[in-house]
Amino acid sequence: MDFNSTVKGSLLEGFYPAGWDMEKIDRLCSCPPESVSEPQPFWNPAFTPVECTGLEEFNVKMGHEIAREIKAAKDAGKKIAFILPVGPMGMYRWAVYFLTEWNVDCKHVYCFNMDEWADAEGNTITGEASFQTAMENAFYNPLGELTVPKAQRNFATKDNLPTYPEKIAALKKEGAKLVLVYGIGRMCHIAFWEPQIGAEFESDEAWLREPYRIGVRLHPLTIEQNAITSFASRTTLIPCFANTVGPAILFSADYAIGGADGVLGRGMQWQGMSFWMTLRYGPTRHIASSFIPTIPGRLFYLRELAGPLVPDAN
Repeated sequence: MDFNSTVKGSLLEGFYPAGWDMEKIDRLCSCPPESVSEPQPFWNPAFTPVECTGLEEFNVKMGHEIAREIKAAKDAGKKIAFILPVGPMGMYRWAVYFLTEWNVDCKHVYCFNMDEWADAEGNTITGEASFQTAMENAFYNPLGELTVPKAQRNFATKDNLPTYPEKIAALKKEGAKLVLVYGIGRMCHIAFWEPQIGAEFESDEAWLREPYRIGVRLHPLTIEQNAITSFASRTTLIPCFANTVGPAILFSADYAIGGADGVLGRGMQWQGMSFWMTLRYGPTRHIASSFIPTIPGRLFYLRELAGPLVPDAN
């Protein structure tokens, strides 16, 4: 007796995206943990999952990867553009540490925050809960004199988000490398590009041409994920919409730095299924993160997420 054998007639019938093959997902979640790094036919040869044994190792490695990309561009005398998330967050403290230790300034760095809480019209949240405030407190301000110039920081407001494609295209034309930094949502979103959006398109190709969306409706499990991970369980504080970059920007990156750290403690976690779907499902517009392995990059993950994904007897 399980989900697939009891879902008919339940409150969850039709809740998950129609494009999700739940039997296939169950098979993926049964893969042996030791097979997690086995390349799949659709993986880019330069894509690699990187195991981390603990959260601090995870934060250090991700922060180092970001700082290394900034330093390499500086050494080469080139501009570099980042698509940045608010989550994972511990990486920013270490990126600041390495850049400060190396005395590398960020005058050549251009940043595009991938999303922001909003209402249905795309008006964005302000104050302590906003992603802009989180980025300033975690990354820009601690860098001090080495920081990214304010004119080169972009946030996903309804007026500024539509300028992303032109700005990024201009930077790439000048030889800038585009680096995507990301986490993976419970519903396998990257940024807030939610799974139900896939049903609006007749092909993956059409879906991949979408650069951004203003006031996207958030999936209920995205709200609950954030209630657990960011809002101390308080669902009532979370907006039900967001502004977000889309596949045309996300998957045009030259390199991607990813993080999966969804371990809660006491043997519990929320991200293992999403992690395996990302690695093994195969590219489909119904699962945004399924395109991640198709581009060069490193996906850092906590060991527990590989499984085995079975009930905890404790």
